[in-house]
Amino acid sequence: MKKIIITGGCGFIGANTAEYYLKKGYKVIVLDNLSRVGSKYNLQWLKAFKDNLVFSKIDIRNYKSLLKVFKENEPDLILHLAGQTTVTGSILNPREDFEINAVGTFNVLEAMRNGAHKATLIYSSTNKVMGELIDIPIQEEKSRYSFKNLKGISENHPLSFCSPYGCSKGCGDQYVLDHARIYKLNTVVFRQSCIYGSRQFGTEEQGWLAWLMSSLIFDQSVSLYGTGKQVRDILHVSDLISAFDLAFKNIKTTKGKAYTIGGGSEFSVSIIEFFKILESISGKNFNYSMKPWRLADQKVYISDVSSAKKDFNWIPKVSPKEGIKDMYDWVLQNKLLIDKSGILNNKTKK
Repeated sequence: MKKIIITGGCGFIGANTAEYYLKKGYKVIVLDNLSRVGSKYNLQWLKAFKDNLVFSKIDIRNYKSLLKVFKENEPDLILHLAGQTTVTGSILNPREDFEINAVGTFNVLEAMRNGAHKATLIYSSTNKVMGELIDIPIQEEKSRYSFKNLKGISENHPLSFCSPYGCSKGCGDQYVLDHARIYKLNTVVFRQSCIYGSRQFGTEEQGWLAWLMSSLIFDQSVSLYGTGKQVRDILHVSDLISAFDLAFKNIKTTKGKAYTIGGGSEFSVSIIEFFKILESISGKNFNYSMKPWRLADQKVYISDVSSAKKDFNWIPKVSPKEGIKDMYDWVLQNKLLIDKSGILNNKTKK
């Protein structure tokens, strides 16, 4: 039986990925400190898969605990998804952000090197390691900003760590690549754009698609920062999981490489365009107020996913309309859970 360790396995991406590999017959070892909103509800959901699921409440800042689990299980695949996930959180507490994202990632890598060196590790990095992209010409259109002369941002674009979050994730990003170079480990970096889907307990600071969707369904007013024309390429979680699996299966090609992973230009939306799609699906209108720009907010970020297509034959398949409808249905079916989590009133209940 193949084995997979997922750090942050009770988060939105982690829980969906755990379900995928459990259904494939893997033994799935989920590591999580349950600090994130909604994580305990995702754990309860995962426990329905009793037989091949193992859960350990572990913080990635605890190297000894990580090493023990890695040695005991000897995983085939490690998905490092745990982390501090918001720019605002990093600004408020940069030390904690560094300890989780930089030191925590180093701990995971060292636990792999000393306890599971034959495994493959895929690290969820972020498009924020590219910085504000102020050097790229953009143009303003009716409902969005767009690049003037560029289809998307590739792995070859210069890194520019901006904000403590960008610095800490970028530090982890580079350590993952260097452990492949220096220690010959099978490590891969995914610089991910906006991932969305079911089991996402989004907040205003992180998981904006889910946050706005829940706010509309619960008739909550929202803040729209900047102009609302900011563009992101959005990727349904099922497409991301497919990318994980294909990169793992093609590790001889993907080892030691970083990939920009997102929906690409075809699956890009602005906030205003997202409003229109969701209002059409729901038959309701957003109640929002305009606010000033937030620090380090990229006006446009679109991933160039051509390297992923070339190296492991991956392309995103779930269109924004399909994916948003799928997530909308999940939120409707889980209104009580969303309300219980307290995310809408910033009264989070772990």
